Amino acid sequence: MLKVIYISFLLAILTASCSVSSKVSNEPIIEASAVKINSTLHYLASDELMGRDSGHEGNVKAATYLANELKEYGIQPYYKGYEDELTAVENTWNVVGVIPGQDPKLNKEIVVLGAHYDHIGIQPAVKGDSIANGANDNASGVSILLELARNLAQKKMKRTVLVCFFTAEELGILGSQHLANRLKEEEANVVLMLNFEMLGVPMQREYTTFITGYDQSNLAVKINEIAGENLAGRFEDAEKMQLFMRSDNYPFYLTYKIPSQTFSSSDFENFKYYHHVKDEAHLMDVTFMTELTKKFVPVVEKLINLPSGEIRLKN
Repeated sequence: MLKVIYISFLLAILTASCSVSSKVSNEPIIEASAVKINSTLHYLASDELMGRDSGHEGNVKAATYLANELKEYGIQPYYKGYEDELTAVENTWNVVGVIPGQDPKLNKEIVVLGAHYDHIGIQPAVKGDSIANGANDNASGVSILLELARNLAQKKMKRTVLVCFFTAEELGILGSQHLANRLKEEEANVVLMLNFEMLGVPMQREYTTFITGYDQSNLAVKINEIAGENLAGRFEDAEKMQLFMRSDNYPFYLTYKIPSQTFSSSDFENFKYYHHVKDEAHLMDVTFMTELTKKFVPVVEKLINLPSGEIRLKN
């Protein structure tokens, strides 16, 4: 009799354990992947893509790669396809995916997450190398945004999220300008824009990244509050260098008058190969990029789900 009771007790424990194990295994594992970040970084910054110059074959290959990755992660195209084709430049387009919002009151509001995938192509040769591979500028930002999007797609976002890989940034932020204007004409309700630019190497500062237009909104304060650390700081030379107006956040700020700012970890002291043929993938710190992405995932998720009006312009 005691033997029967003991066996029954063991079976009950095993059944409960299997039930718990099953519950855990059904939950999505949210974790930034160094392998995925490294793979995207090295492909986009490879010689095969010839510097990803807008309108050229390497740029098209990059766009095709990004669209395929979004499809693999279950992120659907925002338009009929992923391509948002430019009129100002031939044979190039933004790649735009969408993660639909789940809250019936907030899903009409749109948060744009962006990074430009183009670069400056072929340049005067330095020691026989003429391909400006653009690893830091901006294969790094694209790699982080793609991995961030993969994680966010597994979560329930209250607002709708557009994942935007912009082209023709190097020609004068033409890709983001095109999409911002198009969304405005379509009466899309964009409420926040976060841009990811040159995030391949760490800074020797008391904050992990800086955001452009630091004083224009309360975004940095809210980010650090959510993160519980100095994830976003104020770069003292950003205004002098006019960084706020030099990346893809700016057209959304002009068009929508909303908090629209860029994250970067390149303070022009920690990486000397800006717009240079030596901006190569092997010089990027993938461990730093992965750890940064891990920090971005919960912070960006919470930003997307905040009550209306918590992120706002100061002026």
